[in-house]
Amino acid sequence: MHKYVKGLKFEDIILFENEHYIVVNKPPYISTLEDRNDPIDLLKLAKEYYADAQVCHRLDKETSGVIVIAKHQEAYRHFAILLEKRQVKKVYHAVVNGIHEFENLECDQPIYSTNSKSRVDFREGKPSLTLVSTLESFKLHTLLKCFPVSGRLHQIRVHLAFHGANIGCDPIYGGDYIYLSQLKKNFNLGKSKDEEKPLIERVALHAHNIAFHNFEGGENDVIEVVAEYPKDFAVLVKQLRKYL
Repeated sequence: MHKYVKGLKFEDIILFENEHYIVVNKPPYISTLEDRNDPIDLLKLAKEYYADAQVCHRLDKETSGVIVIAKHQEAYRHFAILLEKRQVKKVYHAVVNGIHEFENLECDQPIYSTNSKSRVDFREGKPSLTLVSTLESFKLHTLLKCFPVSGRLHQIRVHLAFHGANIGCDPIYGGDYIYLSQLKKNFNLGKSKDEEKPLIERVALHAHNIAFHNFEGGENDVIEVVAEYPKDFAVLVKQLRKYL
């Protein structure tokens, strides 16, 4: 069990709660739904906290960040309708290889998905849209803000790779690992005989914030929640800023 998951208490990751929804900051390395290979998952923890809990959407196991959990069936259905109508705004932050100046770039390449992987496919792919803007540029990398309007499997990873902005530490979609030795002059691994470890050991993607209409709320009753970076993502960004 990974250190991020070991001893995890559901109460400690709650960002927002009312009578209809719980919004949490999912750590990396924990599956959203039941996984045969894992003794624990987010849904299981949620149900231990609130018996009728249902997860409204998913994040990949390695991806950290904001997830909405419904407390009852009607709230779950309400959120599902919002997703279908594309009325849920989810914003992700990604650290990508290379320097990129994007300002509301419209990635609208169609995506074809199998059970475990996706690709851009102009013949068989389904319509997809991700809006991408640059937040910060570093020495060899860029911090991007990504708003997936549609919700295809690995959509952000596929769209960014298509535009040459592969997410760091994502070898499945062509993203190179990020090492301190790439950034720091006269880097010395020291006396250790071990190989240098990357600054982050998972796909450098974080679901940063979400906004959606509350169940039975008026037009102005919007739930907006921000999920702070977990330690590994925060350390990565800190090091990238340090060695410009």
